[in-house]
Amino acid sequence: MGTLYLVRHGQASFGADDYDQLSEMGLRQSVQLGRHWAARGLVFDAVITGTLRRHQQTWAGIAEGAGLSHEPLAWAGLNEYDSEAVIRAIHPHPLQKPRSAEEAPELYRHHFRLLRDGLTQWMAGTVSPQGMPSYNDFVRGITSALDHVRAKHQDQNVLLVSSGGPISTAVGHVLGLSPEATIELNLRIRNSAVTEFQFNPKRHTLLTYNTLPHLDHPDFKDWVTYA
Repeated sequence: MGTLYLVRHGQASFGADDYDQLSEMGLRQSVQLGRHWAARGLVFDAVITGTLRRHQQTWAGIAEGAGLSHEPLAWAGLNEYDSEAVIRAIHPHPLQKPRSAEEAPELYRHHFRLLRDGLTQWMAGTVSPQGMPSYNDFVRGITSALDHVRAKHQDQNVLLVSSGGPISTAVGHVLGLSPEATIELNLRIRNSAVTEFQFNPKRHTLLTYNTLPHLDHPDFKDWVTYA
């Protein structure tokens, strides 16, 4: 039986013009995860990543921390949905950006309320966000990666670096969850969090979800982030 380790990217640049870029914290989280695994002697037989910059930077941080040199397989089906397109599909007007620290929490809550509503409608097929696949095609991109792992890496350790949407969708697929439950998983997954599946040629089985073993120390209490 093999083990698949699914890692959400480190903290990206939420609120910036280019979200698809790790912050300094995101890079530190990634390097620390690599160090954690190296200290425990964990070895990977294969690495798969999405094609987004934050996926590649997260893998680079893990590789730096663990002293790894794998050439990852890039899998576009593991890329995140476009959250801005999802929100525009139900709210075509630009969202206000916070002008002060006091405004930020409520505006962030408003952003995620719209995102939850938009995701619900996209999953149901009632909206088609511009430039995005249908939800069924999005799911197929993720399950095709799971199928590949089962077919090619039996009895091996495989690392998969992606985003919250694909990872929660993979968990929802394996557990047979409703779209609504999958959304709730998605909106609670933390940066650099680790999810584990065991797998055989027929199926994946969930072992853990959204864990931060590499940050389980008082020195890293301020390193836990979500965006």
